[in-house]
Amino acid sequence: MKVIFTQDVKGKGKKGEVKEVPVGYANNFLLKNNYAIEATPGNLKQLQAQNKRVEKDKEQALIDAEELKERIEALEVSVTAKAGDGGRLFGSVSTKQIVEALKQQHDIKVDKRKMDLPDGIRSLGYTNVPVKLHHQVSATLKVHVTEA
Repeated sequence: MKVIFTQDVKGKGKKGEVKEVPVGYANNFLLKNNYAIEATPGNLKQLQAQNKRVEKDKEQALIDAEELKERIEALEVSVTAKAGDGGRLFGSVSTKQIVEALKQQHDIKVDKRKMDLPDGIRSLGYTNVPVKLHHQVSATLKVHVTEA
């Protein structure tokens, strides 16, 4: 019997897959527990439409990420921090502070976990911070740290 999985079933199939399974297994386990639906022509057509919608959403997310990349690379974020002699900061500027400054100054919301800054910024001046917007798109944000 052909079924379309509606959930991941370990060892059998992933959500959205169409597979041939034994009739008893399909009736007594998969269909009964709503892990799968029967692969009728109508259900297959519905699955294709859903897959097209998902692909379209993925393409739109990529386009949005490209647009955001252009916006981010065209601007500069300034952050103030206390500094000692020689331009060394007391502490560091974290990704959280950069995200807050970006939101305040340019009204762009980015998740702090998307920024690739493992240690924070520890000196005054300009720093380029890589931002991963999409698994195919990365931008570079210019951060200017000034003395408070």
